[in-house]
Amino acid sequence: MKINILGCGSATPSLRHLPACQVVEHRGQLMMIDCGEGAQLSMRRQGLNFGRLNHIFISHLHGDHCLGLPGLLSTLALQQKGGTITVHTFAEGADLFGRVMDFICRERPYELKFNILTPGQQQIALETDSLVVEAFPLHHRVPTLGFIMREKPKPRHLRGDMAKFLQIPVSRLRIKEDGDDFTTPDGRLFTNEQLTTPADPSASYAYCSDTAYFPELAQIVEGVDLLYHESTYDDSMEAMAAERHHSTASQAARIARDAHVGQLLLGHFSKRYNSEELLLQQARAIFPNTIAANEGMTIELSKD
Repeated sequence: MKINILGCGSATPSLRHLPACQVVEHRGQLMMIDCGEGAQLSMRRQGLNFGRLNHIFISHLHGDHCLGLPGLLSTLALQQKGGTITVHTFAEGADLFGRVMDFICRERPYELKFNILTPGQQQIALETDSLVVEAFPLHHRVPTLGFIMREKPKPRHLRGDMAKFLQIPVSRLRIKEDGDDFTTPDGRLFTNEQLTTPADPSASYAYCSDTAYFPELAQIVEGVDLLYHESTYDDSMEAMAAERHHSTASQAARIARDAHVGQLLLGHFSKRYNSEELLLQQARAIFPNTIAANEGMTIELSKD
């Protein structure tokens, strides 16, 4: 699992940062989270393959999180992308973007689908053979969801020496995945634990878009390997953060600390800052393992 940062600024694009957008790579597929202006240009700069993009998750319908979507979908049509593209959004978003695309790009070589998400509710947004994407409510001025991507448990590893020694038939080599034991022709039983070694740990990533600070969030993102949490302001602007339903870097760090996450990734920076150093200092005072997002950054989460 790789996290590619395409945009980590807040509402107004600046010369330093673009609006919110990330692309998660998992087993050869690309999934986008939020699609602010400039998303498709950032994909090109980072060498991401447009043809591998099949899922786009929109956290909420503020412009800095979704106005890049029509342009991206139009470009995908011009590139003759086939298959299906699923946009995971609220009913209002599906209606809006469905009408926009029918107006500006009615003939599309791919099938555009909308998976309707329910505001204010924890839910499964997507499940594949190897991954589950959970959506959960955040506290913002409009209905907003965060997302957690969790790899499913991986199969144990079959010990090659045991398979060779016991002459396990090829038809039984899925023992490692099925959890089966093996009995030899002469009746000797070998347990799955004897035949295999432990599975690789599964990776997890939580994306917390625009939200006011609320302590209960820590229970939702408990134990993830990487937590992205908006940190629009520094401590001196805590009152403004509360008024606008945003968070400070320190508040993001409290969530990371209380949720016992592996690492905290700050983002959604106000354009008032010429550097993220102050935000990093305040967050690291509470949760030392904190880094700041930046366009072009790639974070590897794979534990294989």
